[in-house]
Amino acid sequence: MELILPIAIAAVAILVVASVLLLVMSKKRATGKSGGPRQKNRATIIRECTNKLAHNPQNVQALEPLAELYYSEHLWDKALPLYENLLGLSARHPEINIGETNLRVGVCMVKLGKAQESLNFLLTALKAQPELYETNFYLGQALFKTGDYEKAIPLLKKALTINPETQGINQPIGMACYKGHKFKEAVQFLRRALDENPEDKEALFALADSMQECGFGDKALKIFTHLRPDPKFGAQSSLSAGIIHTRMQQLDKAAQDFEIGLKLPDIPQELYLELNYRLAACYFRLNKIAVGLDCLNKIQQVVPVYKDVNQLIARYKELNSNSNLQLYLTSGTSDFVALCRNLVKIFHKNSFVKIVDVAVITDSIEILCEVENAKWEDKELFRFYRNSGSIGELYIRDFHAKIRDTKCDKGYCITSGSFSEEARKFIDGRPIDLIEKAQLMKFLKLVT
Repeated sequence: MELILPIAIAAVAILVVASVLLLVMSKKRATGKSGGPRQKNRATIIRECTNKLAHNPQNVQALEPLAELYYSEHLWDKALPLYENLLGLSARHPEINIGETNLRVGVCMVKLGKAQESLNFLLTALKAQPELYETNFYLGQALFKTGDYEKAIPLLKKALTINPETQGINQPIGMACYKGHKFKEAVQFLRRALDENPEDKEALFALADSMQECGFGDKALKIFTHLRPDPKFGAQSSLSAGIIHTRMQQLDKAAQDFEIGLKLPDIPQELYLELNYRLAACYFRLNKIAVGLDCLNKIQQVVPVYKDVNQLIARYKELNSNSNLQLYLTSGTSDFVALCRNLVKIFHKNSFVKIVDVAVITDSIEILCEVENAKWEDKELFRFYRNSGSIGELYIRDFHAKIRDTKCDKGYCITSGSFSEEARKFIDGRPIDLIEKAQLMKFLKLVT
């Protein structure tokens, strides 16, 4: 008897466990292998509603659950025509919630890229449910997608106020502020968006650009530099970083930024042209004329009439072949002053020239000197312009007034460009000589 009792207890325990296992297995078989009761309910809803609609396409009791099913599963293309059908029936069926149905139509359209078409439905939904998060959010989204940022911003902000704990709404608010040129507000919301999703490169670029617009160029530069390798935002970030470095007079770093941008694959044509244009300008300022010309030639091959590329190519080709003209046009202030002093002496090489004063003006350099030789002596004023354009009459009138004020006997106005016809007429009978590029080139050849 002592042995029978434990054996009986063990047998009962085994039977209980086996029964539980059989019950679990039977439940699994009942639910099926791909989705359980939910899958069965979905299939039932679709089958029953489809059958009803086949007999009556305007059956509200079939349209509503089927539309709700597709909407909950984000099958927007299937849900949309059902909700549109319900709206058409709403006049004869007061049980249809018009506000919610308009909202569902609008949401489906926004999700399907039909933002413009969604506006009327979402506006109707907003009138019916002005304090609902979804109506404010999706109408704000639709207005953002259609470019109406001024109207989108308050709606998105209201959605955030209604549901402050919602994740992901700071990004669209920040982007709407950025696109609407409200850069200070954009910085605030984009920072929050990046706290939620640090990998959002679009928000990161918009944050940097907004910071730059707000005057925080140093902080923006760090972000642009970080984004330079990015395949989507790298080219624009390289351009922005290069522009900031150029303003800081860090031309080597600016050139590096532009070069990084140009190495990226599939650059939009507009950015490709602008990066080359800015890079050429950097190289010219660094006196790397041949490399700068190569950048301009690349632009010309794509767009032959881009900005002033043709004029720049002509100008810098000449500079590249004439070192003295290159020095005249591109040298630093101290080197340019030294060159002009030598030119003054060459003008009167058989006379004694005493330079009395040198003035560096915004667009020119003036040298006042006294000239003596065996036959005469003069007090003369030289003004040097280094541009390739045309000097007009107003500049010569100003120069003539300066000659009178300094009590000079004669004045020489020199340019690497030309003088207008009015300027030439003005000097008739006045003690002024105008020296244009061709004559200047002859004097430059005499400079050692």
